[in-house]
Amino acid sequence: MTIQNVSRDDSLVLTRTPPSMFARVGVLAALAAVGSFATNILLPSLPSMAKDLNVSTAAVSSTISVYLAVFALGQLIVGPLSDRYGRWKPVMFGLGIFVIGSLWCEFSTTLPMMLAGRTIQALGACAASVLSRAIARDLLSGEELTKALAFIMVAMAAAPGFSPLIGGLLDTTAGWRSEFLVVGLFGATVAFAYFRNVGETHRPDSNVSIQLTAILRGYGSLLTDLRFLAPAGAIAFFMGALFAMFSVSPRVLIDGLGFSPIQLGLFFATTVLAVFASGMAGPRLAIRFGHARATIGGLVVAVIGGALLLGAHWAEHSLWTYLGPVMVFLVGFGMVNPLATSTALQPFGDRAGLASALLGFLQMAGAAIGVVLTASITSATLAIGIVQATLTMLGLILYLVGQRGNPAR
Repeated sequence: MTIQNVSRDDSLVLTRTPPSMFARVGVLAALAAVGSFATNILLPSLPSMAKDLNVSTAAVSSTISVYLAVFALGQLIVGPLSDRYGRWKPVMFGLGIFVIGSLWCEFSTTLPMMLAGRTIQALGACAASVLSRAIARDLLSGEELTKALAFIMVAMAAAPGFSPLIGGLLDTTAGWRSEFLVVGLFGATVAFAYFRNVGETHRPDSNVSIQLTAILRGYGSLLTDLRFLAPAGAIAFFMGALFAMFSVSPRVLIDGLGFSPIQLGLFFATTVLAVFASGMAGPRLAIRFGHARATIGGLVVAVIGGALLLGAHWAEHSLWTYLGPVMVFLVGFGMVNPLATSTALQPFGDRAGLASALLGFLQMAGAAIGVVLTASITSATLAIGIVQATLTMLGLILYLVGQRGNPAR
């Protein structure tokens, strides 16, 4: 708190010290992590959840797919609403719904009750995730936006990396229901931090139409604009490759190499280090070599990782033949994610909510495609190799097409 002198009436009033930009970006990173944290924390607990709810493990895995589907579609609604009514109300309302959904899940005794709770959770989480990027675009631009998005994207990638380890520890010590209590408390903490440090960043604009036809036209214009489509599509392909790795790793490491659930959680936590290091290096490389060149460099590194992973299928299976290519891919992914996100959002400051929503939807669609493709191939190592090699190459090609159409970046 600081004391400010008000000259108009010579009275003294207390005003709150304005929060630093670092504090604001930290809150936005936490906002971005809410959705993915609530997704992967359940992975080690699916068998115990199935036992308590008297269903099969395959049936209880629908709690993941339902959450992702609602999360993806909900973003398309929240984005335009935030352009019309501002960011404050959707964020706070969304986090409140998220906490309610988490508590609902904690006390659920049947699978239908759990699915209802997960739907409520996802509706709240999607607002936090999509608006973290839009708020960053409200506050920043240029390389400062890229730096902020690097931190935000690292948090978004770190959450699914660390959450299985946290989930495994909670499941072992306090039971799977405690996981929902933890994510609910996390959501409430983020809401308080947002209230204290960020607030409203976009004035309500009555000129923004929220009629369905207008929203669809807005999304259509973005999908036909290479300035958005090329970087956003590249991220979507890479997100598919990332979630393919998340979904197939238990088959490779637990079924193939005899890992325990805790060891699997440690593996995921270790991979976060590659994303963190390259994500922080990305903006610096962009300043030195140019935004487009740095992004293409990251894309190429990820393609190499995918190709190595495909080749590893015919090598002797071990932790290192799997971990090595995965780490190469993650280094490239960590660079590409914030740089391409910044490229996709930069030209659309007046439609940041709409653009961020469509970007988030494409990411989740890419993630779903990656999971489905890996599940359709029997051999786990062949599945992840084919999917990562293919999706990373498609991402590189799409981005290069966008550069040819818009070489200014």
